[in-house]
Formats: sequence, C-alpha cells, structure tokens
Amino acid sequence: MKILIADDDPQILRALGITLTAHGYEVVVAHDGRQAISEAAAQHPDLIVLDLGMPHLTGIDVILAVRGWTTVPILVVSGRADSADKVDALDAGADDYVTKPFAIDELLARIRALTRRTPAQSDEPVVRFGDITVDLAAHQVLRATDADPSAEPAIVRLTPTEWKMLEVLVRNPRRLVTRTTLLTEVWGPQYTNDTGYLRLYVSQLRKKLEPDPAHPRYLLTESGMGYRFVPDEEPVAASE
Repeated sequence: MKILIADDDPQILRALGITLTAHGYEVVVAHDGRQAISEAAAQHPDLIVLDLGMPHLTGIDVILAVRGWTTVPILVVSGRADSADKVDALDAGADDYVTKPFAIDELLARIRALTRRTPAQSDEPVVRFGDITVDLAAHQVLRATDADPSAEPAIVRLTPTEWKMLEVLVRNPRRLVTRTTLLTEVWGPQYTNDTGYLRLYVSQLRKKLEPDPAHPRYLLTESGMGYRFVPDEEPVAASE
C-alpha cells in the first residue's frame, strides 16, 4: 500500500517515512502543497497524510484539488488544534484529523481504519459510453462500427496528451474535475494558469469521441470550474 506524506517539516517526513516503511507501507513524500498535488496525481497513493500549514499551497488547497479527481482517504496531521481548522479540513474533503504531537500507535490505527473502509476497485477498468470503449489497461480507445455490429471496432487514435486528459476524466465519472487538477496532472503544477490548453484538447477529444462535438453528451464543461465525464446511464442537463 502506497502512502503520500506531505509536510514541510523534514523531521516529521523522516520519522513518518521510517515508521511507515517499517510497517510495510510504500512511502512517497512531498515538501509543500504544490508538490503534494503533483505527487498525488503522478503516484496515485492509497492514502494521503497531510499537514495544513505548508508553503506554496495550503493543506486545504491540496485537499480541494485532490478531491477534484479522487476519493483517496486523506488523513490530516496538523499542529492546529482549533476546532475551526478541523471543521474546515473535514468540510474540504479530509476523512480524519490527528493533532500534533501524536502517538504513532494512534496514527497507525487511524491509517488502518481509513484503508479498511476504502472499497477495493479495479485499477484498470474498461469504460464504455456511446459507441466508444476506453481500455485503460491497454491505453486504447475503440469505436464500434455502425454499419456492421459484428465487425472489429476501429481504433481511435489519440495523442499522449489527449489520452492523459481522457484517462483522468473517465476514471472519475460524474465528478467535477477542476481545471487546476487537469492542468496539474497532464502538464504539471507550473501550468495551472494555462487554461487555453484545456479548451484546445477538450475540443479535440470531442471531435474524436462525441456523436455531435458541437453539442457534447459525455465530456461536459462546467463553466468557470472544469470538466465532467457523464456516462450513458445518468441523465444530463445541457452543458457545453
């Protein structure tokens, strides 16, 4: 099981890294909020242990960004003991909160409790919508042939960037994926203001995957916020 530890205190990072590794966990570390988002996107951890007071982006910023694409359990470990800080973190999407200083046995128990309640999921599902099949394991997109249903489906050619964007969206059906999340995961944290990239590549994906690209059915825009993939089974309001 992989755990991402995000904290700007090198002693905390070292102590938790040693302890969690000794208990059989694979550990990834981040020294600030921006790096935490980047590592969460790249490493797909099974749990995030997160401090609130970090440079560049706060722990709350990290929680809000990560919640744009994943339900991975988030355990806040912070020196802020005020109830308002705890409420803010939990409202943002954290699953639990431990105040520093903490007993390592308690921390390990909280980690076990959070990972127990996380349902097992296939890491590499096949996603279908309309006449499109997205095989996440094979990194392949196929389109069924209307003229002959028994014929082999045609391969839809995507660029690496188009694939990355599509993968993030289809792994998070019905969830809003924020612009910051997409830019961070596909291009990196230094590109979080370059929203023109998103419009260009979403437009290209719609041309290749939507039945009517001018009136998208599956890859929807949430104005001013981000994008949402909506599978066939859920009714959708008009959104472009």
